[in-house]
Amino acid sequence: MKKPILTLIGFALLYSAGAQDIKPTATVEYVSEELSGIIKKDAKVEVIAEGFQFTEGPIWVAKEKMLLLSDVPANTIYKWTEAEGKEVFLKPGGYTGTTERGGFMGSNGLLLTPDGKLWICQHGDRRIAELNTSLSDPKPEYSTVAGEYDGKKLNSPNDLTLSKAGNLYFTDPSYGLASDSKKEIDYQGVYKMDPTGKVTMLLDSIDQPNGIAIFPDQKTLLVSNSDPEKKRWYAYDLAKDGSITSGRIFYDASNSSEPGLCDGFKIDKKGNVFASGPGGIWIFNKSGEILGKIKLEGATAANCALTPDGKTLFITAEKHLLRMKMR
Repeated sequence: MKKPILTLIGFALLYSAGAQDIKPTATVEYVSEELSGIIKKDAKVEVIAEGFQFTEGPIWVAKEKMLLLSDVPANTIYKWTEAEGKEVFLKPGGYTGTTERGGFMGSNGLLLTPDGKLWICQHGDRRIAELNTSLSDPKPEYSTVAGEYDGKKLNSPNDLTLSKAGNLYFTDPSYGLASDSKKEIDYQGVYKMDPTGKVTMLLDSIDQPNGIAIFPDQKTLLVSNSDPEKKRWYAYDLAKDGSITSGRIFYDASNSSEPGLCDGFKIDKKGNVFASGPGGIWIFNKSGEILGKIKLEGATAANCALTPDGKTLFITAEKHLLRMKMR
């Protein structure tokens, strides 16, 4: 079994390059002309909110015309709207205990279910939780969706995705633990929870599984590894029963010397992947060919979100929230 290679302190140090209060800037690098059909040549990245501690897990909620995002150390879920800007949405967002603790204790990945429920990766509570109140009148009241595997508490669920068949897939690295001594599972896993609630371990071989998503055809699962020695995205075929087969490297960025790791990502309706990685947002087609990059200066990208029409990209970058109107 794999032992954790990164402590919370080590994870924070990897992102220290953008830790100063510098307003980030961005440029688009067009590796393939195919990217010009996704991002217009004059598209700009703008900072639309700032003053966070460390931003993650953004999702666009079309019905409410708002973006939700996690501030992990602040234990807070924020919302952003065009009209009101940045506002607190939920606090506490990831740790509801009474014993004081620090570190990456808040929420991380967020997911909206087909019936409009908000599911939250809660680092501090070491579970995936459902918000029991409405999105229009949120209160920090939660119930557990998944919190254990084989009778042991999860480490700190990080990101999640739901298949059309109703299978939940999620990653469980060690970043949200206060210390490794609290680990009950001695590896960092990738899991599936079927519609009956049964949790199955799919992988224990990725050192720090992080971002996760399914391609639109429902045939392939993509997982990022935020191990600084293996900066990679892995692809797995999805079988009819929801299990995975035929694992392979989707893209290997291990030789990149730019700051940042392979972290959260999103996949658009055409199968293009927008992935936070070394130096910014890497953009691939569904075959794993790199189309280009959104290169950030002054901050490290941790995750991103797309509007349903695929025209607007939001980027969480440490203390900032960025937006690019791509088309």
